[in-house]
Amino acid sequence: MSNQMLNISMITREALRILENSLTFAKGVNRDYDDQFAISGAKIGDTLNVRKPARYVVREGRVINIQNHVETSVPLVLNQQIGVDVQFTSKDMALSLDDFSDRVLKPAVATIANKIDFDGLSQYVHVPNFVGVPGTTPTALKTYLQAGAALDNETTPRDGMRRVVINPAANVEIVDALKGLFHSGERIKGQFEKGLMAKEVAGFDWYMDQNIVSHTVGPLGGTPLVDGSGQTGSEIDLKDWTAAAANRLKAGDIITFAGVYAVNPQSRQSTGQLRQFTVTEDADSDVSGKVTVKISPAIVTSGAFQNVTAAPQDGAEVRTFGEVSSLANKVSPVNLAYHRDAFVLGCADLPLPGGVDKAARVSDKQLGLSIRMIRDYDINNDNWHCRLDILYGWKTVYPELACRVMG
Repeated sequence: MSNQMLNISMITREALRILENSLTFAKGVNRDYDDQFAISGAKIGDTLNVRKPARYVVREGRVINIQNHVETSVPLVLNQQIGVDVQFTSKDMALSLDDFSDRVLKPAVATIANKIDFDGLSQYVHVPNFVGVPGTTPTALKTYLQAGAALDNETTPRDGMRRVVINPAANVEIVDALKGLFHSGERIKGQFEKGLMAKEVAGFDWYMDQNIVSHTVGPLGGTPLVDGSGQTGSEIDLKDWTAAAANRLKAGDIITFAGVYAVNPQSRQSTGQLRQFTVTEDADSDVSGKVTVKISPAIVTSGAFQNVTAAPQDGAEVRTFGEVSSLANKVSPVNLAYHRDAFVLGCADLPLPGGVDKAARVSDKQLGLSIRMIRDYDINNDNWHCRLDILYGWKTVYPELACRVMG
């Protein structure tokens, strides 16, 4: 019996299914979906505001202490429209859906999925916590346990939604390191048969992703110190860098200040670990070796959002990735340990245009994804020209719920 001629709705729905199955990092994050973008005349802009819960300070004693209810929000900008453009013949359209999927759709959609994952993994620059040593691939489970401890110190839930995503080199090292600790069984047989880490090890589900992004540490230089006591907020003045040099610190570098310790976000008690800050913009030193560095999180020394034991003191030592200058220009893959809610992938419906042969859009609110296909016919060559499009944006909503594992 001949195959049923494929229609654009069938193809678009299959494309969405392939996209969901091809995602690695993006599959394990919070995903938001908004269909308002496809409504003609809605004019809602390109930004969704993701609301974050309020925080409070516990009162001690009988006397009332009224606190303001302050909710914060972070903007999620849907600013990435990507796609793949393909063509196929009328003969291709006569194939079965499975054949058409294998030959035409899977290669095209895999390209889209890899781009979405790469953009998501590039969110590492907003994550201030790290373990490991830049330029050195982790070879022991202890490094990942330290990442888990970093999440614990930030009161990250242990609710089965923690993941580790690592690059191929890190996967090789950790599988080899643990090969003598496991016996054959249904849960972990893939570790031996497929060469991949088993799921549910050390409090994480494990995944390998070739899209892991590499970070290049800044040139550093000098013996940097804090320039002035009592500084709070998202900028800090530093001194004693190499003078008049560009990009002493690069966006994504992580710095610490001597004597400035992280606190538990609920009890505000010191964790005993230096608070780590990510540099949000490249920073140049002036002719006297001074630098004003933009950092995240902002330094907060009191109140419901307190995150450090104290502001840095004048002359406090500054270290980058735990070192002074020995990691200058080091290139390091950035593997990630994270809770699902650390990152949000937002997706929205693209409008369906007129004046074309066919246009279809398939959305799934549960998956948080939407993909559109537009088809037009080339009468001269008997080809169908098609474009696949997706509109999305990434946001690090809770950076404290993630930890870099440097490689």
